[in-house]
Amino acid sequence: QVQLVESGGGLVQAGGSMRLSCVVSGINFSFIVMSWHRQAPGKQRELVARIAIGGNTDYADSVKGRFTISRDNAKNTVYLQMNSLKPEDTAVYQCNTVLGMDYWGKGTLVTVSS
Repeated sequence: QVQLVESGGGLVQAGGSMRLSCVVSGINFSFIVMSWHRQAPGKQRELVARIAIGGNTDYADSVKGRFTISRDNAKNTVYLQMNSLKPEDTAVYQCNTVLGMDYWGKGTLVTVSS
């Protein structure tokens, strides 16, 4: 059974940093593309960052230069390092992979206070 479990959310002041983690089980992590998405209150879920099997990354324009996605295949974990956080980054963050179907974690709430 594929499981994705996020951690690391919480409350942070604007300008601060936070690192999210997503541990994946039930699947060969080294051979899957991983991504982070977020959904702010009253808004649609959006792609934040994605990391390919070989490590190539891409980002939403709104987070470029502030967020970094990385992966540790030995730990079956994908990270999202978030710096220079803004109140508009407040959202529930979820990790995702697609292997025949979408797999999602339950999400972790990030709240950025002004």
